[in-house]
Amino acid sequence: MKQIVARGAALHLIPIETRIPLKFGNETLTHVVCSRVRLDCATTDGQHVTGWGETPLSVQWVWPSELPYAEREAALVAFSERLTAAWADFEPYGHPLTVGREFLSSVLPPLRDRFNTSERAGKEPLPVLAALVCCSPFDIALHDAFGIACNAPIYDLYGPEYGSPDLGGVFGDPAFRGKCVEDYLSSAGDSTIPAWHLVGGKDAVAETELSGDEPNDGYPVVLSDWINVDQLRCLKVKLTGDDQAWDLGRLERVGSVAFPLGVEWLTADFNCRVVDPAYVNQILDTIRDRDPRLYGALLYVEQPFPYDLEANPIDVHSVSARKPLFMDESAHDWTYVRRGYELGWTGVALKTCKTQTGALLSLAWAHQHGMQVMVQDLTNPMLAQISHAQLGYYAGTIMGVETNSMQFYPAASAPEEAIHPGLFGRTGGTIDLSSCLERPGFGYRIDEIERRLPAPVAEAGR
Repeated sequence: MKQIVARGAALHLIPIETRIPLKFGNETLTHVVCSRVRLDCATTDGQHVTGWGETPLSVQWVWPSELPYAEREAALVAFSERLTAAWADFEPYGHPLTVGREFLSSVLPPLRDRFNTSERAGKEPLPVLAALVCCSPFDIALHDAFGIACNAPIYDLYGPEYGSPDLGGVFGDPAFRGKCVEDYLSSAGDSTIPAWHLVGGKDAVAETELSGDEPNDGYPVVLSDWINVDQLRCLKVKLTGDDQAWDLGRLERVGSVAFPLGVEWLTADFNCRVVDPAYVNQILDTIRDRDPRLYGALLYVEQPFPYDLEANPIDVHSVSARKPLFMDESAHDWTYVRRGYELGWTGVALKTCKTQTGALLSLAWAHQHGMQVMVQDLTNPMLAQISHAQLGYYAGTIMGVETNSMQFYPAASAPEEAIHPGLFGRTGGTIDLSSCLERPGFGYRIDEIERRLPAPVAEAGR
């Protein structure tokens, strides 16, 4: 049975500017650095293969803080550099789920602790979520390398015949005995899945809201134009979480524009700023009584409450009794999903940026316990979009996948879009994965992509 180990790693940083700003809570994203990792690996049968992974280091999302943006971004880059050496030095062979899980449990926490003791001494520590996002491209690259070594799509390799771990042992729960991740995966049947569009807090819903500073680059800027051009059917609406009148008005405004144009589903994302379930309940009850169509179109509510479940163990049963309630930022791994389930959350939003390994284990735990799942975006461009979209394809989501990099920095992915056009544009309200699904690993087809990478900022090997 083939097993894999990392032997070397290289970290490339790709800066990207947004075409329009994206609001995260009380901060606004105008640029981002993407972490692209090359992982050189070996297998027990003597192969040497290379895998790739990529994740945006989305500072505002992973580390909400009053600290200057530049300080937080520099810390994420510095920690990523430390991870480069740590992954190159990590010796265990195994299935990527086994190796990834071991790294996440035995290496990442003490590495973060040492980083916070040294480089962050006396300063605000690097959060757990930030550490996971920094680790994610390395973990994704390991899975990609394993698929290449087996000459098969990675989602074909999560069964026992390829060494995928028995989840009974992983979770310490006899209900999972004899089951592997593949038992909890599904596919859409064809190569397309519904695409969710993000309505950011600064996005223009109608032309009357335009400021005159919008880009004139051939892409839509008004929500109604996006709906018509991409034939959208699903919209995720960013809210404030601390201005009830604005949040209610925003949902009603979006619905009034979207429904006549054929939109069928909305979700509400409160950006982790709510501290009392009554805030969400009052909005939902007002919509239910005032606009039954809008209420019926709200498919679920996303992460109204603070990230840290241990510090904020809020009982949310009253919210999930009204609408499905999905964890996102709080769902660091399956143990947090379990705690959320106890508090009344009924769904989990998965993200590859919290590692492929962690996403798949959370997916399995959630499905086994009757929780719904969704795959949410981190405005993933370039290679990050490809692994992200595949998780959405195979996860058995409540409805498709959120995908919005084509809204905020479409030009950034032009080389990748030339090879994977269906992944970087939305047609008929869907994205099309046919260019990657049957290819080894994540099917990046990296040798066909004409992108010149900047020199690595960190390299390590043994």
